Amino acid sequence: MPSKIAGTRGPSAVRGGGRTPATPRRTRGGGVRRLYERGRKAWDRPLTAYYVIIGAGMLITALGLVMVYSASMITALRYDLVPSYFFRKQFFAALLGTGLLLIASRMPVKLHRALAYPILVGAVFLMVLVQIPGIGHAVNGNQNWISLGGPFQLQPSEFGKLALILWGADLLARKHDTRLLSQWKHMLVPLVPGAFMLLGLIMLGGDMGTSIILAAILFGLLWTAGAPTRLFVGVLTVAGAIGFLLIKTSANRMKRFDCIGATDPGGEGAPCLQAAHGIYALASGGWFGSGLGASVEKWGQLPEAHTDFIFAVTGEELGLAGTLSVLALFAALGYAGIRVAGGTEDPFVRFAAGGVTTWITAQAVINIGAVLGLLPIAGVPLPLFSYGGSALLPTMFAVGLLIAFARQEPAAKAALAMRRPGWGKRAGVRWKSMRRRVKKRPSGER
Repeated sequence: MPSKIAGTRGPSAVRGGGRTPATPRRTRGGGVRRLYERGRKAWDRPLTAYYVIIGAGMLITALGLVMVYSASMITALRYDLVPSYFFRKQFFAALLGTGLLLIASRMPVKLHRALAYPILVGAVFLMVLVQIPGIGHAVNGNQNWISLGGPFQLQPSEFGKLALILWGADLLARKHDTRLLSQWKHMLVPLVPGAFMLLGLIMLGGDMGTSIILAAILFGLLWTAGAPTRLFVGVLTVAGAIGFLLIKTSANRMKRFDCIGATDPGGEGAPCLQAAHGIYALASGGWFGSGLGASVEKWGQLPEAHTDFIFAVTGEELGLAGTLSVLALFAALGYAGIRVAGGTEDPFVRFAAGGVTTWITAQAVINIGAVLGLLPIAGVPLPLFSYGGSALLPTMFAVGLLIAFARQEPAAKAALAMRRPGWGKRAGVRWKSMRRRVKKRPSGER
């Protein structure tokens, strides 16, 4: 019988070298996976969409005010105005818009639905007034403004976007409650004829860009309502054919397609002046830009530097970092809007949130795509960012709608209720009383 030798180690000990097995090394992707899980958990919190909408909306507006001041100074001086002229008007509009945002964010859903028809009637009335000689005012060839006296003007078509969203969402919600949306006639009528009426009033003034946004809102409402693919494609085909005819019969609109990706202003009349100098501004910005206020293109070479092409000035002064920041803010706002639309059981909230998200994201894509030379210049402002009070006011009200809808989620309601005034004090009292009870217990019972 073999004798045991003292100190002999077993096979496992020999393989381990007499040491305890080392902890396995972390995989290379473990850190990325943990960051992803943390980000996913943070995004899944009840109030994330609520705070993202508030934060992104306010940051875009604040950065837009800074860039409006920078991009509009030279234009103001050219008209013998004080350098801060356009900034003051935009700042005043932002203050009014903030009030509208706060009001909209605190209004109950029932009141939003009750305002749908009055806003629609008011928008249609104002768009009809635009076509009356002596009341309507033309800007850059488009008859879509009403002069309010002095330097103040109103563009009713901007309020038509908000009117279509509220009216269309209320209409679809009523038909959803009565289970009529499964019939294609009820899904299209009267939503599509009403939208075409608004489109016709806008096109009478020659504003093709706003018409494209309104059509995008219509498609967003139909898509959110669950329109069948055949029905959706049919409406899209009809709208595309009408748009093609309107573009083909206008020499000015055809020129805009010729300037896609243009880096040369062109010959006589410089038809691609705006598109080319927009590319020049972005190209000269580099990674971090030439500095705030140091744009060269805004000194007369780039038309509409503080309105439709403010993104080009942003790229020149703040560089790629600044433009990517703006894109990230719009992406966050759009994604939060999608989450609100997809996380609710209320059909009106789902349709309205989908319409607002479609409006803001589609308009941002069309504006930025035109500046980058990827799309024709449509003449639409960058939402919440470009100069223009008529565009800023309804857009801020629409952001207030998203905030109100985000507050209506059951989990968000519960989370906000825990943060109501006085809750922290009561929680502190409960915590102190619990600590006193724990201290009074015997040590063995702890």
